[in-house]
Amino acid sequence: MKATNLPNLLLTVIIASIGTFPFTSRGQDNVEVQKYNVLFIAADDLNNDLGTYGNTSVHSPNIDRLARKGVRFDRAYNQFPLCSPSRSSLLTGLRPDNVGIYDLKVHFREHHPNIVTLPQLFKNNGYYTARVGKIFHYGVPSQIGTDGLDDPASWSQVINPKGRDKAEEHLVINKTPDRGLGSALSWHKAEGSDEEQTDGLVANEAIQLLKQHKDKPFFLAVGFFRPHTPYVAPKKYFELYPLEKIELAKENENDLEDVPDAAIFTRPPHWGLDETDQKKSLQAYYASISFMDAQLGRLLEALQEEGLADNTIVVFWSDHGYNVGQHGQWMKQSLFENSARVPLLISAPEGLREEASGRTVELLDIYPTLAELCRLPAPSHLQGRSLVPLLRNPDAYWDKPAYTQVKRNEIFGRSVRTERWRYTEWDEGRAGTELYDHHHDQDEFTNLAGKSGYSDIEKELAALLHAGYTGPFIK
Repeated sequence: MKATNLPNLLLTVIIASIGTFPFTSRGQDNVEVQKYNVLFIAADDLNNDLGTYGNTSVHSPNIDRLARKGVRFDRAYNQFPLCSPSRSSLLTGLRPDNVGIYDLKVHFREHHPNIVTLPQLFKNNGYYTARVGKIFHYGVPSQIGTDGLDDPASWSQVINPKGRDKAEEHLVINKTPDRGLGSALSWHKAEGSDEEQTDGLVANEAIQLLKQHKDKPFFLAVGFFRPHTPYVAPKKYFELYPLEKIELAKENENDLEDVPDAAIFTRPPHWGLDETDQKKSLQAYYASISFMDAQLGRLLEALQEEGLADNTIVVFWSDHGYNVGQHGQWMKQSLFENSARVPLLISAPEGLREEASGRTVELLDIYPTLAELCRLPAPSHLQGRSLVPLLRNPDAYWDKPAYTQVKRNEIFGRSVRTERWRYTEWDEGRAGTELYDHHHDQDEFTNLAGKSGYSDIEKELAALLHAGYTGPFIK
């Protein structure tokens, strides 16, 4: 399975591995209901095209192995390309405007004190639920080793590892020193072993919990911190990527001239870094992916060794996409495809493997999907749609577009994605609009908004966009 574009593995991949499920409980009419385990694995700031789908530029054999086990969703999107708003949306099942979270400081329970989160649904239905690492929002690297903006009601147990990377922050090279390490182009080639790093410790703790709780149904959430900046990994992972072989993102002359000013996050393009520093940033980002991938591999091996692979749904996702130089942009907080798209794969009970679906789906759809797969009563507030029909037939009829929004100061940008088009309005169009035809312009180099011959499609997509953001608000 090949990626179409180098930079967008910012992953959400969700992958489920389902076989024979021994755990049962009594449901209505005293009928036995099977209980599947869930291994819910998150990467942080993972680009969708780097490694997930067999991209040869990044070494990620364990993500590739996971991808080969399921249905691949080639058009999966986050709802807000920033950690806390995205995670709050996914884990509550609400769109960002209904969650009311647009920043990294406010906890969703301030707006919804009684809402049932995804892990809480499993906890309420007899599952052991545990979190290791970052699932709800943590500030990285500032809050590593703490609870961050965690939700105690969701878990039976929590573990907050803190590794050598936290102790060695003073060694990090920051090429954008006016920015804090959590939003800087910064890296560190670490000494020592994988298991001294926070993500290595996360894998260790998760493996121990698998062993301790394998005899009863569990929902185990494992949150890796990489490849979030600062890009920290042991030196051996940097050595996988000789600097002279690093290729920068494809660019187009005058690319940003037809883009609304509000759409630009990185100013100036590339934050003014020269090509050498851009390549060093990519090298470090790739190294962080490969390091995280190795920890994922350890976790998957433990699942197999403990005899859990055939009765566990494995979910692997990232909170949003990630720009690595496209349009001169880095990181998230934009509505370009690289920031909005995430990887998503699910392996269904029917045994579908290495299949691809081109339907537009959302991180918001994970909650209802897992509820249906595990035969749990989905809360009425959920705003996503179960992907189970697409697990049975990846090409099934599907009329649901994907919505992604961002807030730039006091201006909202809102985008709708269909299988062919991306349409975006900034400040409801007052600060500009964007229209891209992905059949002919996958890199989004040509903004068609306002151009002759596209008024009808603009009107159609504008109506679709507004319909997606004017639904009932959940109190």
